[in-house]
Amino acid sequence: MPAGTLYRGREGMWSWVAHRVTGVLIFFFLFVHVLDTALVRVSPEAYDDVVATYKTPIVALLEYGLVAAILFHALNGLRIIAVDFWAKGPRLQKQMLWTVVGIWIVLMVGALYPVLGHAVRDVFGS
Repeated sequence: MPAGTLYRGREGMWSWVAHRVTGVLIFFFLFVHVLDTALVRVSPEAYDDVVATYKTPIVALLEYGLVAAILFHALNGLRIIAVDFWAKGPRLQKQMLWTVVGIWIVLMVGALYPVLGHAVRDVFGS
């Protein structure tokens, strides 16, 4: 196979891998979220203890990672729809991927300040 064809180890393949990885990460988050929410019916005190552990700087960074995964997965999903259903999509898939990455970076940089500010306030109590 010639190098650089669609889904053969270049941008298309990395996009495919990132889409699958972010999808699996989101699935596991939802699974854990359902479990910890269900805990409230078993023991409200245990639920309160679990929720209290979520108010740490490490979890704030994990939440930032969750936002990053959801945002990339959503933007790349729109790109995939365009590739599949727009006549020019396959020809422009590489440009659309770099557009998605650019939008994702801008939005994630914008979201970084509130997340870091929250984490810093939790650590230093300001």
